[in-house]
Amino acid sequence: MKQKLIRPTDAENAAITAAALSDPDNMPLANDELAQFKRLPGRPRAESPKVFTGIRLDADVVDAFRASGKGWQTRMNDALRDWLKTHSPV
Repeated sequence: MKQKLIRPTDAENAAITAAALSDPDNMPLANDELAQFKRLPGRPRAESPKVFTGIRLDADVVDAFRASGKGWQTRMNDALRDWLKTHSPV
């Protein structure tokens, strides 16, 4: 169920702002300070980016990894990496 965002009223917003301004140890950031934190679009660049490849795997293998839930592709990658520790890729 998606929750509805409830915005503060003008009076509530004024009270929040006044409370924030009254705390000298935790002053709100100025607009130019906030501007430096803007998110850049897209994902951050990885140190070692992934390579897309299309491979054919047995359905039962893919089903087993998918059944393990979100992140199954990462776990499959980790399983292959573990295999490489004890086997020569040649």
